[in-house]
Amino acid sequence: MENSVSIGTAVGRLEGKQKVTGSAKYAADYQAEHLLYGYVVNSTITKGEIISIDVSTIAHIEGVVKVFTHENRPSTPWFDIQYADMDAPPGTVFKPLKDNKILYHGQPIALVVAETVEAARYAAAKIKVVYKEESFETDLMENLRRSRKAKKGLASLLKPPPPKPTGDFEQAYTKSSAKVDCTFRHGTEHHNPMELYASTVIYQGKGKLKIYDKTQGTINSQLYVANVFGLKMKNVQVISPFVGGAFGSGLRPQHQLFMAVMAALELKRNVRVSLDRKQMYMIGHRPPTVQFSRFGADKQGKVNAIYHKAIAETSRFEDYVEIVVNWANMLYPAENTLLAHELVPLDVYSPLDMRAPGGSTGMHAVEVSMDEIAYKLHIDPLELRLINYSTADKSSGKEYSSKELMACYLQGAKQFGWGNRNPEPRSMKRGNKLVGYGMATGIWDANRILGRAEAIMFPNGKAQIKSAVTDIGTGTLTIMTQIAADTLGLAMEDVEFSYADSTMPFAPIQGGSFTTATVGSAVQAACAALNRKLFRKAQHMAGSKLKDLRFREVCFSNGFIFSKDDPSVSVAVVDVIQASGQKPIKTSNTSLPNPFQYNKKARAVHSAVFVEVEVDEELGVVEVKRALTAVAAGKIINPKTAESQVLGGMIWGISKALHEETIMDNNLGKYINTNLAEYHIPVHADIQDLQVLFIPEEDHHVNELGVKGVGEIGGVGMPPAITNAIFHATGKRIYDLPIHFDRLL
Repeated sequence: MENSVSIGTAVGRLEGKQKVTGSAKYAADYQAEHLLYGYVVNSTITKGEIISIDVSTIAHIEGVVKVFTHENRPSTPWFDIQYADMDAPPGTVFKPLKDNKILYHGQPIALVVAETVEAARYAAAKIKVVYKEESFETDLMENLRRSRKAKKGLASLLKPPPPKPTGDFEQAYTKSSAKVDCTFRHGTEHHNPMELYASTVIYQGKGKLKIYDKTQGTINSQLYVANVFGLKMKNVQVISPFVGGAFGSGLRPQHQLFMAVMAALELKRNVRVSLDRKQMYMIGHRPPTVQFSRFGADKQGKVNAIYHKAIAETSRFEDYVEIVVNWANMLYPAENTLLAHELVPLDVYSPLDMRAPGGSTGMHAVEVSMDEIAYKLHIDPLELRLINYSTADKSSGKEYSSKELMACYLQGAKQFGWGNRNPEPRSMKRGNKLVGYGMATGIWDANRILGRAEAIMFPNGKAQIKSAVTDIGTGTLTIMTQIAADTLGLAMEDVEFSYADSTMPFAPIQGGSFTTATVGSAVQAACAALNRKLFRKAQHMAGSKLKDLRFREVCFSNGFIFSKDDPSVSVAVVDVIQASGQKPIKTSNTSLPNPFQYNKKARAVHSAVFVEVEVDEELGVVEVKRALTAVAAGKIINPKTAESQVLGGMIWGISKALHEETIMDNNLGKYINTNLAEYHIPVHADIQDLQVLFIPEEDHHVNELGVKGVGEIGGVGMPPAITNAIFHATGKRIYDLPIHFDRLL
């Protein structure tokens, strides 16, 4: 009666062969008859006005069809709400080609459409633009005095502001036995997915479009296009089956989508617009942030005072915020807290969610501050976390629905060999290199929102499940197939998961580590409803063996409905459908948590990270020799894809700590390393021994599946663990990221 594959089994990606053989089609791979190509022209100034755009010089260039500017673009809505999307922050959404105002360097100011990519790009380089420049501000550090609180909007529901102060922080901090006062900085980071942003728009006439878009939300792009261009939702189909990395950059529709749709509708032709690598640095970023922390603890190491303030950049037109300062009190139950998050509007494009937004930033300050307290009190850093362990979220006053962080600490430390560490800084060496051990805690929200799915059983006993959700490389296709197969009692090869098409049942944007909890719950609900439907039909079959049984008394396995008490009593699903007229049987279900019950408990995924570094004392070069992340994330649907996600986060954590930063020339107001040669990311030589340890965790409150997301948790604890390991190795405490070798000389 057992299925050959079910939830909890390590299964390779179902689309793996397509990806490694090159047969997987991405947004810019779809061909169409008489396809036109658009190339975006970007502003070369940071702030000011366009006085004139001279396109007369390119009219004679062979293949050029049309140039769109603010002077001739089609009319679009006035109201901001019609440009909004599922991830839009409060403020005024940027509208491409709206007018002659320049708001940031690299702003799209024109689109050249031609018969070939080469003609479009060549013509774009020949356009002559006259600007009137204005003074600008792009330096966060020089403008900290202008920081202010963020405006509130719908986005505040998923990104709540810092909790209100508790107790008397100043008094508690003053009386603390151990006090730390630190300032942390990290620079701008850009997403740099392998696949460049592109939209291929197929014009089908009468206001109908089929769009192949690089996106993390097909319905989000569909809503945006329909609202901006006044089209009926049913006439806009967005398809995105393969996404070559996104990491948050695809949560909002990017301007190439607007440009491609605008051109297709105006020219009544098929149009593709792709961005090149340099242009990818003009569509959003992780904002540079300054953090101030003051933590106090008593002689025993109990943290009693937490002050954490963050100041981040945003654009002039939107208030982008992250959850940066909320984390410390969620982990450590201090009675006295003072938390603040402020923004500095600058002449840049709006920042954008980037893997573990806010958590990757905030937990660095929290966990380095905790490490510093441990050294001041001569307490083992791991022991300090155990002293301050809590099963509740102090900031909300709620118990966690589940929290196996203690097991993460203890099992992770044992497997890593934390006990072999000499506690004194600069005490461990390997040849001419200093060796350091560091550790840190990770935490990320475990959320679930509304999702829908459709389940269909065909006469041949095979099933199809539908959802508009994308798969951004996380293994969504595979695990949704596993969930459906397990629920329906079928082998995986008998289940087809159809996805990434906006005509399918609603799915939210894929981000925040809530996709499996949201869409997976919807898939499970739709399949369970299909089972009920099949069972009722089986009961009404002539001479049915299941007639006197209740639904809870049967199970579904290997294409049969069995009596749990007597497996010899069974009915084949194909016989049920045959008796019902050989027509497919369908169900469609919405999955949404009950907010009154759901919000009674705090929900989070936790991790403990252990790192060993080597630091060359003469050169200052840092190597992460090995790292282990122990994760408690509820039920793991697929250990193979889940481990891949955590490993990817760990690598990104190494990148954030030691490599990754976009450099702004504040005299020009532009990024100067807009390429993969100068924007440093890890290469194979930088990645050595990485391990992931999943800690068993039961949680029936978080969702019916008991799952928590793992997409973000792998990255949040790595930067502080590396920073702490470097201190243990060298005795030098570095607060700024990335850590450059010259700071260690």
